[in-house]
Order: sequence, then C-alpha cells, then structure tokens
Amino acid sequence: MKVARTIAETRSALEDVRDGPIGLVPTMGGLHEGHLSLLRAAREECDTVVMSLFVNPAQFGDEHDLASYPRDEERDLALARDAGVDLVFAPSTEEMYPAGFQTWVEVTEVGSRLEGAFRPGHFRGVATVVLKLFSVVRPDRAYFGQKDAQQVAVIRQMIRDLALDVDLRVLPTVRDDDGLALSSRNALLTTEERKRALALPRALATKDLTAARALLARSNGLDVDYVEVAEFDPPVLAGAVRVGSVRLIDNVALEGDSK
Repeated sequence: MKVARTIAETRSALEDVRDGPIGLVPTMGGLHEGHLSLLRAAREECDTVVMSLFVNPAQFGDEHDLASYPRDEERDLALARDAGVDLVFAPSTEEMYPAGFQTWVEVTEVGSRLEGAFRPGHFRGVATVVLKLFSVVRPDRAYFGQKDAQQVAVIRQMIRDLALDVDLRVLPTVRDDDGLALSSRNALLTTEERKRALALPRALATKDLTAARALLARSNGLDVDYVEVAEFDPPVLAGAVRVGSVRLIDNVALEGDSK
C-alpha cells in the first residue's frame, strides 16, 4: 500500500492503473466497520482502491468539534492495509486549501435544511472537498454510507448538476449490536452517554415521525436538534441529537433502496 501526501504524488501513482476501474472511499479517519464495509465493496468491484484520509476543516463550524475529532493515522493506515487498499491519499490542510484558496461548491436546496440548517457551511465544505477528491483521483466509483443520508443526497445532486463521470455507490448503515449506528464520534461517548444515545436509533426504528418524536421527547439526557422525514433517494426518517458534548445523526430508509 502506498501513502501519498500530495496531489502530484497521487496523480502520478494512478497514471498506470487507469485501464481498470478505480474506486474511491473518502474518509476522515477514525476508521470503523462502516468504513471497512465500503473498502471491502470497493476492493471487490474495482481493480484499484484509493482511500482518502483527511479531516476536512471546511466542514466543521465548531473549532472544539474539529479539535476533538478522533485521529489515529497509524491505526487507520493499518486497517486500510488489511482491507486491501492500494493507495491512501493523506494530504495536509495546506495541500487541500493552499494560501489564497477561494473556490467553493454549494448545493443550495438539498444542503440548506436538516444538517445544513444546524451546521451552516457544513455541506459547502463537504461538496468542495469531495469534488476536489474526484478531481485528484478521477475515480470510476465512489463509495459512501447511507448513515450520512443527506451527505449522499448532496453528492448525488452535485454529480448530476456538474455532469461528473463517477458512479455513486451507497452502502447500508452499519450498526453495533445495541443498534447504535457506527460513527467515529461514538468513541467520545461515556458509557452512560452511550446508553442515552440508544434512544435515537430506537425512535427512528419506528419509521413513524410522530412516534419517533414522542419517544425522544420522553428520553432523558438528550437534546434533540430535529427529527424529520426527508425526501431523499430513498426517503428517510432522519434525526440528530446531542448527548453531552457529542452530536449524533442517524436515519432509516422508509421505502426502496439507494441507487
């Protein structure tokens, strides 16, 4: 497995493998089974698997959230190697956002509600960094998890609007045995906070907006940002809660399958 720190290194490493499909799995590290499921799918479907490893400051509105985001590059690289990744693109912030950077991508309608309303600028940061990763890697397929349903919707809209030549692959949410959706932020929960956080997946599992809101209203120790039905592809019942200092999102599909 190669590790490239610059855009030039990454493009050079991929020059000779473009005769077969290239799969890209964008990550911010803190790898868990959800990420590994994406890597395994890419490994099965593509000749070359590229994983990005970059904590994108542009999608954080809270400096504390950015500073506390789990980082363990050595562990992440070991997991990537075990999963059969061919190339890891692990740039610095300066490499991705050099001095004078001023070009941003905004998916206006899809990115303005739910997470977009509570985290202004978040999806601008997401769309910009993903488009830049697409430009650097030029993947045939890009792999994302259904857990971040609105992120998937934003990227799907961007691909459609900008006529990007990449196939978006969306895999199901991976959950722990207790039902909590896997997230890098779960590591920040105390044992007691994790117990309280389980109210979110239990509420969404009802697949009923009224029932989900009622269940969360009765849950102690949770601050609910929203519980809404979102007409994504597929439609989802989505929610976001804060447990102590940790903010968690989750969703369940209401019908159909992701495309």
